[in-house]
Amino acid sequence: MAALPSDMLAIEISRPGGPEVLKPVRRPLPALPADGVLIAVEAAGVNRPDALQRQGVYPPPPGASDIPGLEVAGTIAAVGAEARGVSIGDKVTALVAGGGYAEYCAAPAGSCLPWPVGFDAVRSAALPETFFTVWSNVFDRGRLLAGESFLVHGGTSGIGTTAIQLARAFGARVFATAGSADKCEACRRLGAEIAVNYRDENFVAVLKAATDGRGVDVILDMVGGDYVDRNYELAAVDGRIVQIAFLGGAKASANFAMLMQKRLVHTGSTLRPREPAFKAGIAASLRDRVWPLLAAGSVAPVIDAVLPAERAAEAHARLEADHIGKIVLTFGQNPDFPA
Repeated sequence: MAALPSDMLAIEISRPGGPEVLKPVRRPLPALPADGVLIAVEAAGVNRPDALQRQGVYPPPPGASDIPGLEVAGTIAAVGAEARGVSIGDKVTALVAGGGYAEYCAAPAGSCLPWPVGFDAVRSAALPETFFTVWSNVFDRGRLLAGESFLVHGGTSGIGTTAIQLARAFGARVFATAGSADKCEACRRLGAEIAVNYRDENFVAVLKAATDGRGVDVILDMVGGDYVDRNYELAAVDGRIVQIAFLGGAKASANFAMLMQKRLVHTGSTLRPREPAFKAGIAASLRDRVWPLLAAGSVAPVIDAVLPAERAAEAHARLEADHIGKIVLTFGQNPDFPA
């Protein structure tokens, strides 16, 4: 590898606010962790937690970079003395707690995964945040099994497009909600048996009918608010509801009698502040169980747009408007991909 530069392009949050507060700056390279690596970033995924951090309502965990960005793909440029299983020159994608919107990013060695066979930097960068999140919450916490039914709210988000594909690949009967006819059709193309337009239909009634009144075994919810009570109504006996966001509000009124009568489990999690060892465990599961599916083409990230890093403000505006799948920023590239 060439000698490392003294500074790098980074996209910083100049102040809390809208997309326009994202500004290109020059920053010193991050320190190399003893048990981690320094990645020369070629692409970085854009995620809703990045927008929440930009708004000032989701600060990075202690010790994490103030630069936004939770997933990157690129080439390992330096390796810490205590890092294992990685080498300079490896093409990797990594889940990080921050710092992804930059030309260099520090990452724990255990959170690094090789680019899937046949993947480039853009598609590799679109993987970690959603695949780690879905695996941890749907399969580990939600314990989804083959033959069970699964519902994801927000089926065309990065999380939703990933959850639909993985649940179907592992043998579940898959349902989704989305906010337009076009988005519902996109969910069906990805493998959802039924996609409910929540603006026009009552998803509880539609999916109760589809399951002959039994209800849904596992529900992945990013809405919260009044969806909590509706999820309880829809859930099957011994159903599991996993909360990973609350776009509809963090507080809700719910009928806890249903939770008791149906023996429901309502759990939730945040991944960003978890310890590196926990994330390394998810990475190992993904390498064994999911990376072969990506290499075979039976599961794939859905890319909505690819933009140069200097247009991060535009990427955030798109994230908060109308999109299907992932938005990716690139560093030093001009990808042949629709913007």
